[in-house]
Amino acid sequence: MPMYEYRCDACGLVFEARQKFSDAPLSQCPECKGPVHKLISQSAFALKGGGWYNQGYSSSGKPAACSAGGTEASCAGCPKAASNA
Repeated sequence: MPMYEYRCDACGLVFEARQKFSDAPLSQCPECKGPVHKLISQSAFALKGGGWYNQGYSSSGKPAACSAGGTEASCAGCPKAASNA
């Protein structure tokens, strides 16, 4: 279930609420019972690692070769690959 951020118009409290997509937006602050509005927040999506594109989504479908002659995944700790970079 997604987390939504709300801000109270009366007291300024910013809080999070876990809600289903089908749930109605909250209308009252849990502290002062004042009116609230939903905030637009940054998403928490991040791509990490070396080569998710090259290892499974490139047009060739094969892992990219590193400068040491092996594949990118096999050369992650390779001293020769590090010296050529």
